[in-house]
Amino acid sequence: MLFDEKGSENTDHTVGFALKKTEELGISHIVVASGSGSTAEKLTGKGKNIVCVTSHFGFIGPGQNKMSKDMRAKLIDNGVEVLATTHLLAGVDRSLRFKFQGVYPAEIIATTLKIFGDGLKVCVEISVMALDAGLIPYGKEIIAVAGSKGGADTAIVVVPDHSQNIFNTEIKEIICMPRNKKR
Repeated sequence: MLFDEKGSENTDHTVGFALKKTEELGISHIVVASGSGSTAEKLTGKGKNIVCVTSHFGFIGPGQNKMSKDMRAKLIDNGVEVLATTHLLAGVDRSLRFKFQGVYPAEIIATTLKIFGDGLKVCVEISVMALDAGLIPYGKEIIAVAGSKGGADTAIVVVPDHSQNIFNTEIKEIICMPRNKKR
């Protein structure tokens, strides 16, 4: 499915397409990028193993996190694993760019994936992050959901590999994404 534009207005459709694909392929794990937790919340109660990857503490300001403590508790109470950790394709490389004005390998990988859209880059990134954290099984197809401009507009079927083997990650299907990604 191609959406005309990127953005949060596609969230409900993206969640629906992702859940439909889990049924078609017998996939039980969904990894979702959700800063506030609202997109992850839409996936609760559907009988799937949900991992919500949210921004790391300090992303929006020193010691701060986008997700409220109440939302985090609500998701956990609904069986969602919540992961707040350094972004795989930024982290220390971003710090080097800020300090020395250069371009570094992880950011080159990220920028290359963004050719397919911000959401696809984030889907790959959060899948590997969840695998590295031991929250999804190794070597299994999962669904990853992410987006741009808030909400979700991209979903893929992916078999992630650990960060030290990221180039072994295999995108099996693009379930949905925006057609116009740069606007």
